[in-house]
Amino acid sequence: MTDIILHHYGLSPFAEKVRIGLGLKQAAWKSVDIPNVMPKPDLMPLTGGYRKTPVMQIGADIYCDTQLIMLELERRLPSPSFLPKSREGETRAITMWIDRNIFSPAVGVVMSQVADKFGDAFKKDRSEFSGRTFDPERLRAALPMLRDQTYAQLSLAEAMLADGRKFVLGGEPSLADCALYNPVWFIQQHLGAAAAPLDRLPGITAWSERMKTLGEGKRTDIKATDALEVAKAAKPEPTSVDANDPSGLKVGQKLSVTPDDTGKVPVTGTLVGLTADRISIARNDPRVGDVVVHFPRVGFIVQAS
Repeated sequence: MTDIILHHYGLSPFAEKVRIGLGLKQAAWKSVDIPNVMPKPDLMPLTGGYRKTPVMQIGADIYCDTQLIMLELERRLPSPSFLPKSREGETRAITMWIDRNIFSPAVGVVMSQVADKFGDAFKKDRSEFSGRTFDPERLRAALPMLRDQTYAQLSLAEAMLADGRKFVLGGEPSLADCALYNPVWFIQQHLGAAAAPLDRLPGITAWSERMKTLGEGKRTDIKATDALEVAKAAKPEPTSVDANDPSGLKVGQKLSVTPDDTGKVPVTGTLVGLTADRISIARNDPRVGDVVVHFPRVGFIVQAS
């Protein structure tokens, strides 16, 4: 298999979801450190404008959003599995709940307490990213609500672990554990292992220690320019479009794909792949040649361009 290349930075919480997944699979991978703010001049040629972190590259195929990154890792590295047999849908549904409902308030708990540590460039970038002003004072005022919401959501995960199981779905870690580790890890990294509301969730705290032992797999650091050369030397893998997809989209159609929440930068290209899980568009950039950029269906807006 062509090398897995992860474009990320150390304190990215969603990148940690992928890194812990690579640890679960004990996968070998290459790491490209990217800026935590725009501009990202060595990432944009690959993604066509998608600016969120992380991005996974395999040859000339570019995978955006951890929903899809994790499914692609599962396809390529099926053992040990992210998706317990006969519980694939349940696992993915729990993962989506975590990504969409726990992540945001948990990050808010952290940012409301550390926002003053970040410079003007970060504040400007995150204002553009989120579509609202990054205001430390407003964040501090919201801390009680954010902490309560994080506690309420994490309490559901605490209840799942209350029967003594080691991981969210049983005796082995799954995709759901990787997703849950992301916001818990972020709180612990910035505020400490027993920071509120984790101080009231002993099951989550003990579980996070078990997750930590998975590590991050076999990592090798490379330069961003090396990754661009990999893409330029490779060809995208074959894809196909489901002719019966309810969207009615057709192969060769010109499209834009845009996140529906934050970082709303459209990526334009030609439709070359379409399944229930993903949409894939072909594009070209002088620095990398022909690439295919893959997005999950959930959480992205597709429009004819």
